[in-house]
Amino acid sequence: MAGLVGAPLCEKNKKEAISVNLESIKYMMKNFKRHNKIIYLTTNSGYGIGEKNKYCDERSPLNPISLYGTTKVDAEKVVMKNKNSIGFRLATVFGYSFRMRTDLLVNNFVYRSVHEKKIKIFEPHFRRNYVHIDDVVDGILFSILNFNKLRSQIYNLGLSSANLTKIMLAKKIKKQLPFLKISVIKNRKDPDQRDYYVSNKKIEKKGFAAKVKLEDGIKELISVFTNSNEKIINNY
Repeated sequence: MAGLVGAPLCEKNKKEAISVNLESIKYMMKNFKRHNKIIYLTTNSGYGIGEKNKYCDERSPLNPISLYGTTKVDAEKVVMKNKNSIGFRLATVFGYSFRMRTDLLVNNFVYRSVHEKKIKIFEPHFRRNYVHIDDVVDGILFSILNFNKLRSQIYNLGLSSANLTKIMLAKKIKKQLPFLKISVIKNRKDPDQRDYYVSNKKIEKKGFAAKVKLEDGIKELISVFTNSNEKIINNY
């Protein structure tokens, strides 16, 4: 699980990103024994830009468009050479944790909505899949308990009902925060050019499905950002 996570952080610390996200994985795999079990968390950002009317599944081509995505895709290839491995390509994570990131899209939109009462959106049609942190934890636990059933495979891990464009996400937040002003900025590119919907059917057929609704996660985040005096320290 250790890694420099997210495109901004990896661009800021390129050498460290390559060292931690890729080279350390290569070193670990050289020293793993045949009986060791591996659960590897990577990102579905490796899909880059998906086809407009098609969901990305585990067989879709990988076209990472950031150093972060590239290091994770390359490390996944190294890990999955070991047949005693499970790979999870995580959707964009949301929800409260003790060491949370507020640059992640749902967290960021809610944070700005609460504190600034407005959000500006570039390229509102860009699509993304999301998953609550509790479902990520439950997915890992499920894989530990069902390792032999899942081994040697890669799975997308996201909430299937949460394949949304950025403007759809903003409108869901506005339903809970009616004062929110949403501005769409035209003729300006989003620094993050990822754009895809993701299919999670493969892991669902194995018996696991993410459950925490996006609306419930938004409600949770609003409560945290409104009522907590805890200082949030970001790593980007």
